[in-house]
Amino acid sequence: MTSERGGGTWPEGDRGAGASREPLHVDVPWRGQVRHAAARREHRWLRVVGLVTTAALALGVSGATALVVKSLANVDQVDTRELVAPEASRPPVATPDPEDPLAGLAVNLVLIGSDDRSGVNEAIGGAEDGMRSDTTMLLHVSADRSRVELVSVPRDLMIPIPACTVTGGGTTEPSSRSIFNSAFSRGWDAGQDLASAATCTQMTVEQISGVRTDGFLVVDFAGFQTMVDALDGVPICIPENMDDDDSNLHLTAGNHVLSGAEALALARARHGLSDGSDTYRMGRQQALLAALTKSVLSKNVLTDLPSLIRFLDAATSSLTISGGVDLKGLAFSLRSVRADAVTFLTIPSGPQPSNPARVVLSDEAADVWARLAADQPVVPEAPAAPQTPDSATVPPVDGATTAPETPVDPLADRLPGEAITSADAQETC
Repeated sequence: MTSERGGGTWPEGDRGAGASREPLHVDVPWRGQVRHAAARREHRWLRVVGLVTTAALALGVSGATALVVKSLANVDQVDTRELVAPEASRPPVATPDPEDPLAGLAVNLVLIGSDDRSGVNEAIGGAEDGMRSDTTMLLHVSADRSRVELVSVPRDLMIPIPACTVTGGGTTEPSSRSIFNSAFSRGWDAGQDLASAATCTQMTVEQISGVRTDGFLVVDFAGFQTMVDALDGVPICIPENMDDDDSNLHLTAGNHVLSGAEALALARARHGLSDGSDTYRMGRQQALLAALTKSVLSKNVLTDLPSLIRFLDAATSSLTISGGVDLKGLAFSLRSVRADAVTFLTIPSGPQPSNPARVVLSDEAADVWARLAADQPVVPEAPAAPQTPDSATVPPVDGATTAPETPVDPLADRLPGEAITSADAQETC
């Protein structure tokens, strides 16, 4: 099933289709505005982003340092210093404050959802050999800690894949043109460990974006499901019935508090929803994550110690991070972030002309990458409307009212480049 939008066709992906020699970019419309009201009109990355965003927010506000240290002891930290690319080939690193390595510096983390079907994950997603990633996000935290921005990278994006060093000293074969998520599988196949797979993805993100990254975080199915249950569910408005037998999703229209299993099913769902493409599934994942973040900010998770302990233990039990990622410091520094300052979007992109099952970057992607690298908001602020002397002095007409803004539906289809914030999340219909 396909959908004709934005000048291209978005079909359900043909994962067996081969690459072609089409350009790496395609011109497609991009609406670079946060979708507030009418005027601003897989599944696995969510587990990673939900963990790092909501855990960071929760850890910071509590001030319960002992709980942070206890829960972070669950994290599986891997040393990747021998695996990252040579310094000369990476984007430049900022100069840190010797007293506080995080103070005054932007932080960029590559968030990866692993398609691990071993152990408890097999019961959730079904048995399948090997290790894969499905979708990845680049998380940016501004230097002044006032903004958090999460940019999804489509798994079927056609890009160059660099040669990656793996555990044991070997390297993967580079490719001038392949799908983005093959970086993870190449690292896994050559190094046979998560560190090799995730570091190859991290180096690939740096190469296509020009953004220097500080590390990676990887999480699996069970981690997200348990985390949602530790928060006693996610309140969200479901605007219409949603059914996908493949992911076991069955939700009726109306107000819901999603359990961990229901939230995971929504994050994984594709068939029977919209046009069945990963493009719109990424948008629904972002909407679910926005609701999750908003819930953490508005509930007593931040001050209720039993709830906080449960959440932290769940959030860190399935997390693997690269060495040097200081979650404690980052979490504390985000204690004052607002819901409307947490922004989600997919990197501007469109279907490849010769193979619509593949994705290529649009010209507007370069501006998003540049803004992240320069620590500027990924969505430029709209200029204020000029005020004329007449408009400033004319009083309102008696009885006149201003039409209420139409709320954004975060679960509605959004094209790559169209953004939402956590403030857009709707807990009730």
